[in-house]
Amino acid sequence: GKMENSESGKPVKTLRVLELFSGIGGMRMALERTGRAFEIVSAIDVNPIANSVYTHNFGEKAARNGNILSLTAKSICKLAIDTILMSPPCQPFTRNGNFNDIHDRRADPFLHICDLLHEIPTVEFILMENVKGFEASQACALYKARLKEAGFEHQEYVLSPHQFGIPNTRHRYYCLAKRKGKGFKRNADGTIITQPGDDGGTVPLLTIGDLIDVDENDEKYLLKEAALRKHLPIMDVCTPESNNSMCFTKAYTHYAEGTGSVFTPLSKEEFDKAYHRASIATDEAEKMALLCSLRVRYFTPQEVAKLMSFPENFNFPETVTAKQRYRVLGNSINVHVVSFLLEEL
Repeated sequence: GKMENSESGKPVKTLRVLELFSGIGGMRMALERTGRAFEIVSAIDVNPIANSVYTHNFGEKAARNGNILSLTAKSICKLAIDTILMSPPCQPFTRNGNFNDIHDRRADPFLHICDLLHEIPTVEFILMENVKGFEASQACALYKARLKEAGFEHQEYVLSPHQFGIPNTRHRYYCLAKRKGKGFKRNADGTIITQPGDDGGTVPLLTIGDLIDVDENDEKYLLKEAALRKHLPIMDVCTPESNNSMCFTKAYTHYAEGTGSVFTPLSKEEFDKAYHRASIATDEAEKMALLCSLRVRYFTPQEVAKLMSFPENFNFPETVTAKQRYRVLGNSINVHVVSFLLEEL
């Protein structure tokens, strides 16, 4: 690969990266953010919609619809990669996916990668992301055993962007692996690291109002009357001054509970006052008028992307529907947190 010079005058090699389960390119954006020279040699995902978003943002041949099960050690060695970034499907390890773990067919591509680890000697660094809770799975135990057999050491993290000053909660499990003897910058004594630590990565505490367009008034994002009546009481409502929001999942706007926060442009005080008046109103029409006056809306896909620390210039092709946008965002990663971890490269 090409060399660039680092401050110390030592040449820095251009990383050759294999991006697996590449989705809409979160890992790639995190790598861009580190400022390191890199080439994505191949980005593979089975979801054509995610691939269309990836290609729209990163160019023609960026991502390919590929089946990870068809990768062989030989084909990977041919690519001469030194870095693997991957975010395997989390459904086998979640409540909604019934915790089927390694017996879930959707875990097959990940298990396939596990079986190749000892046959890809050019690889120096691997970052793997998954849902919080993955660390207790059989798949995780198997992965760590395979890493060890293949000559890697690993370090585990469970982190959320809100710990870095970003107003969104998204606890995720991360496992970094390096060749034995290379060592990690952060000392972990074998336990899971659950705090960013004092070595940077944090930003001054941001509020929701700092990140989003408070004046966004596209009617299509407003909560409909039925949702206001039925779901508002259980929803997490952010105001411009909030400094946190709930994790956005792929079912955001589709199910009300536990899929992500909603937004009101009112201050907390104004909101609470009007909400209280609505809750004691006896006349149905008056109640509805008061609830509507709260202007509660969903965060737009572009705002969800911002809360996930995507760069300003990230956008969606017009052919992708709002529902599809939320789905692929829900499957993605927080770019800020992953770029913090990639400082280990």
